[in-house]
Amino acid sequence: MSSNLQRRDRINFRSLLTALCLTLTLVSFAGLDPAAAQEQRMRTLSVTGRGVEAIPTTQTQVALGVEVQGKTAAEVQQEAARRSSAVVELLRSRQVEKLETTGITLNPTYSYENNQQRLTGYIATNTVSFRLNTQSAGTLLDDAVNAGATRIQGVSFVAADSAIEQARKQALKKATQDAQAQADAVLSALNLKRGEILGIQVNGAIAPPPTPMYRQLAGARAAADATTPVVGGEQQVEASVTLQIGY
Repeated sequence: MSSNLQRRDRINFRSLLTALCLTLTLVSFAGLDPAAAQEQRMRTLSVTGRGVEAIPTTQTQVALGVEVQGKTAAEVQQEAARRSSAVVELLRSRQVEKLETTGITLNPTYSYENNQQRLTGYIATNTVSFRLNTQSAGTLLDDAVNAGATRIQGVSFVAADSAIEQARKQALKKATQDAQAQADAVLSALNLKRGEILGIQVNGAIAPPPTPMYRQLAGARAAADATTPVVGGEQQVEASVTLQIGY
């Protein structure tokens, strides 16, 4: 009789364990969000589109250098400050944009004879950068050299900030349309239909700096080259958009 009771106890325990496992399985299915389950089962396609918008360059970015050499640090620094102030005053009177100056840097100069170093003087440098309308660049560069600038360190053509901002929006729009067209082409080839857009990633819309046109002038006598009319070109704004599309 004791043996029969033990067998019945084992059977009841197995039945209870089976029922418990079934209950836990049903609870886990019931607790799963239907929307999440559907999203997990949905097939997705990721595509990246690219957009480029070209805009005319109507402004010129200029970097001017002021360089002075002399015997003593005091006289060199004073002369560099005087020339820099004259150049900055001229630029402000012409209402240039984004006027910046790096500040005067003073360094000693040496000569080397018979393996000996000898102090010969000092050199002071300063850089002034600004932006202006391209049509006025040639005349202003000539006047800046006459005011005290000794070097035209860099000239590059750029688009206006407002034009770049509008171009960013257009480039993003083109990138989105390109991504959609790519997705439609792939799904059409597979006889599939495009579903909802499940994710959007904007990888950026940037305007790469234009290639600079550098000029080096030894002094005011070379300023005649600055009177040559400068001609701008185009600046490109690029954007990319990645779409995750269900199908």
